[in-house]
Amino acid sequence: MTDETAQRIRVLLVDDDALVRAGLTMMLDGAHGIEVVGEAADGAEVPAAVDAHAPDVVLMDLRMPRTDGITATRRLRARPRAPEVIVLTTFDADENVLGGLRAGASGFLLKDSPPAQIVDAIRRVAAGDPILSPVITRRLMDRAVAESGTKDKARAVLAGLTPREHEVVLGIAQGETNAEIAARLYMSVATVKAHITHILTKLGATNRTQIALLAHDAGLV
Repeated sequence: MTDETAQRIRVLLVDDDALVRAGLTMMLDGAHGIEVVGEAADGAEVPAAVDAHAPDVVLMDLRMPRTDGITATRRLRARPRAPEVIVLTTFDADENVLGGLRAGASGFLLKDSPPAQIVDAIRRVAAGDPILSPVITRRLMDRAVAESGTKDKARAVLAGLTPREHEVVLGIAQGETNAEIAARLYMSVATVKAHITHILTKLGATNRTQIALLAHDAGLV
């Protein structure tokens, strides 16, 4: 295996529409450093596909006939060393994006997103930087606060964090990178990463997206 092959981001496509999978494969295989290593037509096929292809990132459709993307994402993210998940949606017609994020997805993409945006999202998520900055994501999180009625519960969960950990959570919720959080709080990036590891453990979260959702539920941002 060459160094270039070893450094490629391995992507698994999960969508019940063969045309969508074919279009994504054609587009992604032309992107430098990204390789589509496998496909699945339903959420029920995801565990076997992940075992067979060891992807770094899974592009997950939400609406599938047997096992939906939310259930598949939740099951996948509960596994050790699980790949990152980006959910696919049409947004206006699909109200389950928040469910996907809460299940452990690192972000979401619209199915009609420009190719460059999809490629950038895959690279960012593979590097541990969830897709939290687009305006549409913030709208979803704001709606979660308005509709879920879980502010008190979220605040109770966050109450177990130290003041420093609260500051890190605020940075995550505002879409800051580890480097930006480190600069603002005058600490090293390694220290920020250590804080995030402790926060994930305390909150029972699987990634930064779930931390951000809790912060939004609590009304911190």
